[in-house]
Amino acid sequence: QVQLVESGGGLVQPGGSLRLSCAASGFASGLTFRNYAMSWHRQAPGKEREFVATITSTGSGTNYADSVKGRFTISRDNAKNTVSLQMNSLKPEDTAIYYCKATFTRMYWGQGTQVTVSS
Repeated sequence: QVQLVESGGGLVQPGGSLRLSCAASGFASGLTFRNYAMSWHRQAPGKEREFVATITSTGSGTNYADSVKGRFTISRDNAKNTVSLQMNSLKPEDTAIYYCKATFTRMYWGQGTQVTVSS
């Protein structure tokens, strides 16, 4: 059972930056972090969970939601089993719980970390 633990959330003023991290562990025999595509998703109060960004298993490809393109950057360190989301120029509408997801033959979710953008 893959475990994902997010960290780095908090309260930030509009225009500020935060860096989220997700640490993965508990891979089944024969599988490693390198097998999994990783992604970030978010859920704002009263809204459905939405896609934010994804990165391929090797890190060679990324994709972003239009709402964060140019402001957020996803990256991964396969040696440390981590994926990160650098968030710049934050807006109040970025306020949400941010979730990390691992996808291979199955999908695994973390518990989420709260990001609040407010003055």
